[in-house]
Amino acid sequence: MIDGKTWPTTEHNFQAHKHAGEPREEEIRNAPTPTKAARLGRDPSVPIRKDWELVKDDVMRTAVLAKFEQHESLRCLLLSTGISLIVEHTPNDSYWGDGGDGSGRNMLGRSLMEVREAIRNEHI
Repeated sequence: MIDGKTWPTTEHNFQAHKHAGEPREEEIRNAPTPTKAARLGRDPSVPIRKDWELVKDDVMRTAVLAKFEQHESLRCLLLSTGISLIVEHTPNDSYWGDGGDGSGRNMLGRSLMEVREAIRNEHI
């Protein structure tokens, strides 16, 4: 649940926010699978919001935080990582992941670690 709406997955939420306030947002939110949501959100024939590059990190962080705040088993799993480095290891993404060789920005891993710290500090 984010902003009064139920989202099937964080992928649905993230991709839909590329089209916030437009009919496409609901189409993506209602997609049957995360893969379909990603395809709809990445469709190059449909323009995305102009400020996307400025807001995408915050959109991801908000979705990740909601996921771990609302699902106790996942929160416990995230907290169980302690202070370990979290890396989205994939050759397919050098922004959200590490690019497969460590050269990527690993922004998903960073978001997860930020959320882990925020949850840990909240529960102290």
